[in-house]
Amino acid sequence: MERREPGPRGGRPLHSAQAVDVASASSFRAFEMLHIHLDLRVEFGPPGQGPGSRGLSGTALLDLRCLLPEGATELQLDSHPCLEVTAATMQRQPPGAQPPPAEPVPFHTRPFSHYGQALCVAFPQPCLSTERFQLALTYRVGEGPGVCWLTPEQTAGKKQPFVYTQGQAVLNRAFFPCFDTPAVKCTYSALIEVPDGFTAVMSASTWEKRGPNKFFFQMHQPVPSYLIALAIGDLVSAEVGPRSRVWAEPCLIEAAKKEYSGVIEEFLATGEKLFGPYVWGRYDLLFMPPSFPFGGMENPCLTFVTPCLLAGDRSLADVIIHEISHSWFGNLVTNANWGEFWLNEGFTMYAQRRISTILFGAAYTCLEAATGRALLRQHMDVSGEENPLNKLRVKIEPGVDPDDTYNETPYEKGYCFVSYLAHLVGDQDQFDKFLKAYIDEFKFQSILAEDFLEFYLEYFPELKKRRVDSIPGFEFDRWLNTPGWPPYLPDLSPGDSLMKPAEELAELWVTSELDMQAIEAVALSTWKTYQLIYFLDKILQKSPLPPGNVKKLGEAYPKISNAQNAELRLRWGQIVLKNDHQEDFWKVKEFLQSQGKQKYTLPLYHAMMSSSEVARTLAKDIFAATASQLHSNVANYVQQILEPKGS
Repeated sequence: MERREPGPRGGRPLHSAQAVDVASASSFRAFEMLHIHLDLRVEFGPPGQGPGSRGLSGTALLDLRCLLPEGATELQLDSHPCLEVTAATMQRQPPGAQPPPAEPVPFHTRPFSHYGQALCVAFPQPCLSTERFQLALTYRVGEGPGVCWLTPEQTAGKKQPFVYTQGQAVLNRAFFPCFDTPAVKCTYSALIEVPDGFTAVMSASTWEKRGPNKFFFQMHQPVPSYLIALAIGDLVSAEVGPRSRVWAEPCLIEAAKKEYSGVIEEFLATGEKLFGPYVWGRYDLLFMPPSFPFGGMENPCLTFVTPCLLAGDRSLADVIIHEISHSWFGNLVTNANWGEFWLNEGFTMYAQRRISTILFGAAYTCLEAATGRALLRQHMDVSGEENPLNKLRVKIEPGVDPDDTYNETPYEKGYCFVSYLAHLVGDQDQFDKFLKAYIDEFKFQSILAEDFLEFYLEYFPELKKRRVDSIPGFEFDRWLNTPGWPPYLPDLSPGDSLMKPAEELAELWVTSELDMQAIEAVALSTWKTYQLIYFLDKILQKSPLPPGNVKKLGEAYPKISNAQNAELRLRWGQIVLKNDHQEDFWKVKEFLQSQGKQKYTLPLYHAMMSSSEVARTLAKDIFAATASQLHSNVANYVQQILEPKGS
């Protein structure tokens, strides 16, 4: 098919150039951020304000250019009350001339929202149009939402403290002053000083040790602020591929190496075949301490992942494939504001499932997609289909933290929309080619849905002629702006060969008189993890089972009831609680003591609180024992489950 000439730069401007971001207080349209350099020192100590307390301190050096034709007298940056800025100096850089010495400039803060504030810097002389200058901000950050401090007991090794940053969505303003919006991108570098015996790692192209206690990083590609990430702890690394290594605490490194040796390169190479060159150089993995609340965070060059992925059987690889897919969708082409989050996540789900189909086959991938669809159904049943959060394009109101809009919709409804667009094309090869062209067109830029959809219709002129954007019931506008269940669902029937046996086996376990002969005829030992998950989801839906059945189920399948795999442990725990099978309650406790991932922790507390008095007591006991190990957000959510407001 004919391809139009490369666009935005040579052709018309992007819609995203006009996009607003209500979640940023910064003047990111008035100035271009060319580069950020962080020069920081970390101190581990007690929490609090006093001398010797834990914190990051040093300088953020911002390289800027004024974009306003009329010049500017003030610059606004995103910041946070936990960021204590003590000095600001500005150095002008007149073209060709010797730069004058840096001069102090006045600054003040201005309230913005509960998740941030504006840092306003006033220029003694107005900044001229296109003028370049450097701003040096001396600051310190201790306790705050962007920098997560872990005590030794919250780590796997239990000996040394740990600190990491989590930027997505709007938390990096509590790590360094910046334009905290996904609308703009810049390169960065950092020099990080750590105490003896600690190692620093960052989401950067290069990692270099400078002297005994300093690490220097450079990110050569422009990235949005939310992808700048730092972690410091007792860390070691091991090579697992030609451009990949795993980082972890010493006690986890062997398991990490064993689980991921040789597999990452296959995922990367498949991604490159489908979507074009992997531009980030390295792809490394950092296994976080057990209290890390997420599955993974796609920080470029260095994905942060939960240690729950160390299942011992390579069965949870789809999380890594998801994060690898972000190397194209999200990190290379980025949503211009958080209302368009589906552009990051819907595409990444589609890309993940393309890679998975090629490597593991259609049946397995459709089974995994069916579990995803069940999560979307569950979310919409709980939130109500008409909830405005169940639109692909979410209207984020001023003052609302974008993180509070987080749910399954951008992932799974987004996946359905991308699948629908592939279905309109009707030829997988052609659609794969289109995705490659889309990445090439918009790489290193941030876009809105209009930018993508216009490109799609111009790439496929015959679809444009057929007005596929306005087919009744499937209008692109309806997809984006109407809440509710997706108008089109991709066909997952290739997964039937794996789903049907699981459904039939679940049926056998629901009867009060168990047909053990039929049950034993099923070769469960050959099932893949996702087939077991699907089976357990069906058992959970049918619970409580007749008395005694869960005990027999656990005895029949020790592979499930004694699993080390987190996805299986979660579901076995839910089944045990829903059936009040008290002799296995200790397994729930053991699982919750071993990790603090939000996706596993909250459902189990909900299940305990909805079960017997014994289970409710168990919930309170486990929380009392583990609260100090959990991420503060997760601990707060658990607290709300244990003592709902108004009770």
